[in-house]
Amino acid sequence: MGKPSRDKGLRRERAIVELHVKCGIRAERVPLSGALRYRGNGADVDLYVRGPEPLKAEVKARGEGSGFRTLERWLGSNDVLFLIRDRATPLVVVPLHVWMEIIRLSAVQANPDADRDRARRARLAEQGPRAPADAIAEVTP
Repeated sequence: MGKPSRDKGLRRERAIVELHVKCGIRAERVPLSGALRYRGNGADVDLYVRGPEPLKAEVKARGEGSGFRTLERWLGSNDVLFLIRDRATPLVVVPLHVWMEIIRLSAVQANPDADRDRARRARLAEQGPRAPADAIAEVTP
């Protein structure tokens, strides 16, 4: 794999981590994209949705979307796509907004009080960084 491809993968992994963190979900990129089997994990990203044991996530990116277009066509305007192959575990494909709803609900069930703080952090992330308060009037959120 060339350096541009490796860098692109790293950017995509970091973006997935950043997105989850902004929404209040603990997420970490696995060092070297799991090549060293860090903590016994060969995935790209760890998502701590259900407590101390992370969901292991793989991140794939394609410039032209080769291989993804068929999945997108099959999904259409639906919320979930189930991929079932004979004698194999079914796979589930969901759009990002559906995924975020699922993990938000999962996190709320795990810690009901965390939802209010998570919503506040998500609002702050959407609004971007606050402008520095001036010396005359300090603005409080």
